[in-house]
Amino acid sequence: MSIVQGSCDPRFARVRAAFERNFAEDGEVGAAVAVTLDGRSVVDLWGGHRDAARTRPWERDTIVCMMSVAKAVSALCVHILAEEGRIDIDAPIARYWPDFAAAGKEAIPVRWILCHLAGIPVADAAGRGDMYDWDAMTRAIAAQAPLWPPGSTRCYHSATQGFVLGELVRRVDGRSLGRFLAERVAGPLGLDYAIGLDDPGIARCADMIPSAGTIFDAAQRGDRESLLGRAWHPLAAGEDFNSDAWRRAEIPSANGHGNARAIARLYGALACGGTLDGVRVIGREALERAIALQWHGPSISSKLVFRTALGFFLSAPPDRPMGPNPRTFGHSGAGGAQGFADPDARLGFAYCPNRMHAGIDIGSRATRLIEAAFASL
Repeated sequence: MSIVQGSCDPRFARVRAAFERNFAEDGEVGAAVAVTLDGRSVVDLWGGHRDAARTRPWERDTIVCMMSVAKAVSALCVHILAEEGRIDIDAPIARYWPDFAAAGKEAIPVRWILCHLAGIPVADAAGRGDMYDWDAMTRAIAAQAPLWPPGSTRCYHSATQGFVLGELVRRVDGRSLGRFLAERVAGPLGLDYAIGLDDPGIARCADMIPSAGTIFDAAQRGDRESLLGRAWHPLAAGEDFNSDAWRRAEIPSANGHGNARAIARLYGALACGGTLDGVRVIGREALERAIALQWHGPSISSKLVFRTALGFFLSAPPDRPMGPNPRTFGHSGAGGAQGFADPDARLGFAYCPNRMHAGIDIGSRATRLIEAAFASL
């Protein structure tokens, strides 16, 4: 039996071939890839194993941590509240979260945390293991002084962004970001994606297989005083992204768990203007505001060149390629996970592996699949 299962429209046979090649030639252990076109599923494939020992097969309902793919999903929740008039993107964060005003942060607008200009990529008051404690992390972020004048420096807020977005949602709506996502987005659209897992979700998880050279490896093994070292210091020592604490916590920058089918469907809805199968996620005008370019250039933390919108990245080859259309928007995840929408092709795409790519680029496996998807159009 083929290691790859699922469905694939004959028009997208290149994607299936690329996915099979990942297993045959590129060390894939377990993964899923999905594509939607005009809101319709045209690729829904999975294969391999959930564990490094290759004893547990990857099933149709297997989910996996997709790392920073969660950032754009979290940002979408904030944009939904903005569309409803409950959050003003240009208002100070402190309007909604008064404690955030401490240490010179009183004027930082919501816009700047969405586009990584807030100047707070670290939470130095947080200790080892505090990443799993919402109150500890938000207290530490509220106390944090900006590292440079807010608005002045492009720096990817790899850990802190999600906590600030989640606290905005909690203060304005009363629900945690994970619950808001479940009730306002994932539930209505039928998405198997969550930030903060319960027991049944944990039982379906694939094990993450870390690789040397990822952003997290650099953070935990490298210079504790570097930006990455400081950003991820609140992780528990030795975290491999399979711990019960990691899976259960709400860490909106990094621990969204789901499958490619779910993220491709979400981006499929956004590629079609924000509505799919009668479910309105967000309006077209609000979405256009969310994906408007804010800056283009290198982030000082990684030197990667981004085209940055409000919580989303725009396609930026070679560091963050999402096909040929510069209007394509989405987010990558450390280790190779990808999710994006091409609003002109009306295409949604997602890929999620459990063996993390060794490096801070998107890796050959994801690149091969993205190229195959657009070659199929």
